[in-house]
Amino acid sequence: MITSVLVANRGEIACRVFRTCRELGISTVAVYSDADSSALHVREADAAVRLPGVAPADTYLRGDLIVKAALAAGADAVHPGYGFLSENAEFARAVTDAGLVWVGPPPEAIEAMASKTRAKQLMGGAPLDPSAVTDADLPLLVKAAAGGGGRGMRVVRELASLAVELEAGRSEAASAFGDGEVFLEPYIERGRHVEVQVLADAYGTVWALGTRDCSLQRRHQKVIEESPAPGLPDALVATLHESAVTAARAVGYQGAGTVEFLISPEGRAHFLEMNTRLQVEHPVTEAVFGIDLVALQLRVAEGDALPPGRPVGRGHAVEARLYAEDPAKGWTPQTGVLHALEVRGFVPTHPPLNVGGGTPHAPVRPALRAGGGVAGDSQGPALGAGAGPVAHGLAALGPDGPSAVGPVSRDDAVGPALRAGGVASDSLGGGEGAHATPWVRVDTGYAAGDSIGVHYDPMIAKVIAWAPTRDQAVRRLAQALRRARVHGPVTNRALLVRSLEHPEFTGAQLDTGFYERNLDALTAPGDGERYAAVAAALADAAGRRGGWRNLHSQPQVKAYGPHEVRYRFARDGFLLVDDPGVRVVHVTPHRVRLEIDGVVRPFDVTDHGDGIVHVDSPAGAYALPVRPRFTEPRERTQPGSLLAPMPGTVVRVGEGLAEGVHVTQGQPLVWLEAMKMEHRILSPASGTLTALHAEPGRQVEVGALLAVVQNADVQDADVQEEA
Repeated sequence: MITSVLVANRGEIACRVFRTCRELGISTVAVYSDADSSALHVREADAAVRLPGVAPADTYLRGDLIVKAALAAGADAVHPGYGFLSENAEFARAVTDAGLVWVGPPPEAIEAMASKTRAKQLMGGAPLDPSAVTDADLPLLVKAAAGGGGRGMRVVRELASLAVELEAGRSEAASAFGDGEVFLEPYIERGRHVEVQVLADAYGTVWALGTRDCSLQRRHQKVIEESPAPGLPDALVATLHESAVTAARAVGYQGAGTVEFLISPEGRAHFLEMNTRLQVEHPVTEAVFGIDLVALQLRVAEGDALPPGRPVGRGHAVEARLYAEDPAKGWTPQTGVLHALEVRGFVPTHPPLNVGGGTPHAPVRPALRAGGGVAGDSQGPALGAGAGPVAHGLAALGPDGPSAVGPVSRDDAVGPALRAGGVASDSLGGGEGAHATPWVRVDTGYAAGDSIGVHYDPMIAKVIAWAPTRDQAVRRLAQALRRARVHGPVTNRALLVRSLEHPEFTGAQLDTGFYERNLDALTAPGDGERYAAVAAALADAAGRRGGWRNLHSQPQVKAYGPHEVRYRFARDGFLLVDDPGVRVVHVTPHRVRLEIDGVVRPFDVTDHGDGIVHVDSPAGAYALPVRPRFTEPRERTQPGSLLAPMPGTVVRVGEGLAEGVHVTQGQPLVWLEAMKMEHRILSPASGTLTALHAEPGRQVEVGALLAVVQNADVQDADVQEEA
């Protein structure tokens, strides 16, 4: 029996595994780099072991150090999470050779499937030979052989760029997975990314747990996922299930894994790969089938058999990944302090799960109440989620993890009876009647006050909604995101809401080209930003003492980004100078109510003192940069200057580059690595490279001067950044 688990990972997935372990009475051990010394997963663990250094290659990719950490902390099992070493067969062997339990598939299965090249050969396909491809093979996709998550992926549309893209893919894959092997395959335009969750034990039972659609992607990384994949013919679903089970049986698979396919516009399924680990998007499957995949992973690792009957899926679940990035600026990763992370919903941090291990409606362990008694003889209130009982209200992620806001009673608790750490069977996977109420779940590795750095993935949280129908689940998720309080670095939250409400998505017209087609419209400034700026200016005025006496003054001016707000103080309140359709109803330093075209709308205003004012409203949220009243003189950058668009590390510079060399417009000059992704800095114009300050290994901050390209026709050149 497993008594203590070390999670060989960080952030959200470590917190996710810890949560199930706590509910099963299993102790938890974290590992952490120096950059993660105060991270949420470290704070939540029962014990933690330092991995000296910051870079993944020195920390989370050091299998030898992780095994030593497990032994030192007294752990008897290792869960790899996803990414890093989760698909590394040698690490799995090192874990078992040390006498520890590996919570994952056998190393032989990892070797057979975790290498995408060998997996394709096993499934009857083969990668393309880079030396033999022609124009007729275009477009092509460069992929990492040893991992996923979009790392190492590059689309090649011209043979002239193939060598450069292969090298870029190798570099990024080596940094992310410790293995630089890449391969080529055809790139299918407007295909659908559909996958099947499998779960297998050592006794021949293999479950195919429905389909997931993960077609909405940026940089080949998934953004929005859902289960089941909508609109697939029954015959195609049956084929995908059969293929997934066949793949698992072919390698003697055990534990949780995912078989991924690309569905062509003609409806033909192409095998992509098998991920021999838990997927980021596993919560949507848990939601639909009412199971805890982590608990079942642990059960299989302990040698138990899966129940003979596969769970039955009910309802629909959708997940959105909240990233610290700016989609309007090439998906540039963002860093800084996360001041607030609050999501309004019925279930804030934990889904209705059957941790007991049985099917959703026939659990093998007794139903428990939070107070410790069985469901029919409760000794305490029912837990709705994660850390404690929750009423209809707000899930606030504080410095020590999730907490609940609002009163609770047995009659008003969000979740019904716990099932050995999950929720009672009559609510699992939806069901009928009172417990088919839609709910929202949040998985995160951050809490308010945490800093988002440059070293790792920029994902802040995953927000998941379940409902009896797809339309209800999509609407619930969009509303939860729209009304969430996310204060700090720029995020993709507005993009997520607009994506969920886009006609192509609501109509289930899904393919991997969604963002390529629609990004400009999805990132255009919102209509409500002007009103948010008005609210921010009025709240600021209300917070400053003394201004109320100046009743007949000249108009006051406050500027936020492109918006300049002018107002006057009057005896009966504020008067707006440039907004004739807006009437000020009520103003406090933190809340403003405006009547806009006859409709009163509330705005909550928060200033964390970092130059950004956050305005939240039922219609959306806005982060407004405060424009100073008097511009401070600053050093003007030289025309043609290429400035770092983000903090990161210079991983390489273009071959043969030196001062005085001629460069052409669009030529890659510098490669920056930030948050495990490489970003190319391109020459803004053709001309002469007059300065080159970048060198491999150099750490740079936002705005650092990397190079200067002098061109007589270009006086002020903006940095062009391509990922």
